[in-house]
Amino acid sequence: MSFQTLDQADLQGKRALVRVDFNVPLSHEKGEDGQVTDDTRLRAAKPTIDKLRTGGAKVILLAHFDRPKGKRVPGMSLKPIVAPLAKVLGVPVAFAEDCIGPKAREAVAAMAPGDVLLLENVRFHPGEEANDRKFADALAANGDLYVNDAFSAAHRAHASTEALAHRLPAYAGEQMRLELDALDRALGNPERPVLGIVGGSKVSTKLDLLRHLVTKLDKLAIGGGMANTFLYAQGHDVGASYCEKELAETARDVIRLAGQNNCKLFLPLDIVVAEKLAPGAPARVRDVGSVDDDERILDAGPETVERLCRAMANSKTLVWNGPLGVFEIPPFDKGTLEAARYAAKLTREGKLVAVAGGGDTVAALNAAGVVDDFTFVSTAGGAFLEWMEGKTLPGVAALLNRDNRAR
Repeated sequence: MSFQTLDQADLQGKRALVRVDFNVPLSHEKGEDGQVTDDTRLRAAKPTIDKLRTGGAKVILLAHFDRPKGKRVPGMSLKPIVAPLAKVLGVPVAFAEDCIGPKAREAVAAMAPGDVLLLENVRFHPGEEANDRKFADALAANGDLYVNDAFSAAHRAHASTEALAHRLPAYAGEQMRLELDALDRALGNPERPVLGIVGGSKVSTKLDLLRHLVTKLDKLAIGGGMANTFLYAQGHDVGASYCEKELAETARDVIRLAGQNNCKLFLPLDIVVAEKLAPGAPARVRDVGSVDDDERILDAGPETVERLCRAMANSKTLVWNGPLGVFEIPPFDKGTLEAARYAAKLTREGKLVAVAGGGDTVAALNAAGVVDDFTFVSTAGGAFLEWMEGKTLPGVAALLNRDNRAR
């Protein structure tokens, strides 16, 4: 992929408009400003901010928070982010009460090289989500160059993620670069064979993903509740399990498409069942199709997990989205945790490039204690999923294949 990085930018004295994702969880108590309860996204922005500061740039941060729908909503201000961000960076952070206009202009004019300024929520203006050209012009007026470090917002064609990139010399930030490089290693130009794991509860939410992956991967394992629909489509009884029976023919289409593209499909061989979903509920291992009417399939069985681990050992690249079972509730976490730990072991040994993403997937890898062992774990959510589906992300497309001159 062809995109400019900060290594190619002249930063000294320049005003760098940096799109970050600071849509962090806040807790509100007794009417006070919200307190950041998870600073992961603040820490993710630190390498880019540090690099810009070291290069002598004035760092001007653009971000959204929540969904104010183009109106100024005091409870959705970015001001509570200032103190925790300053703590993460180890330097003072100034704040402007607007992202355009006199307040933004005055705050930017007061900056010296190396200073950091956070502008108010870009979504307070309707022009942001409308990708309005005039609003993008107003944002661009305060910058000499543009840096996008928010892959998680790159699937939105908004003014601060798309239009702005066409008005200033545009660069990928450090987090964006890591994300794009990892995804290119996983699906763009991977080392083969490539194995995919797709889990979760619903086939209906991942149809585009499945149809795309079977044209890209050498092997695809389907787990979680969505595997029940595929088992049902093959004529197996799934008892009282969650199952989208109306999608049986669609599942059979995916199976046929996999065969046409020489993608080997792995469906469960055995499963873990219980009559109710509760911590410590009595669980039994059943062969596929041997499920009683009152039993629910809640995890992959040991034979299925063992075969999946063998498939990992015979692969060079792994792409993972979605758990194999109801990992939040033991004992139905066993399949997901065992598979995650084996993937981590292969990655540590240098035998596997493992890239994972999606909210439930990250939570499962955290539960297994292996997030840091994977090659890359994306927290981008919707953007990660759309990339895996083969869709064009407007915020990424605006950075790619450009002559990097302001337009």
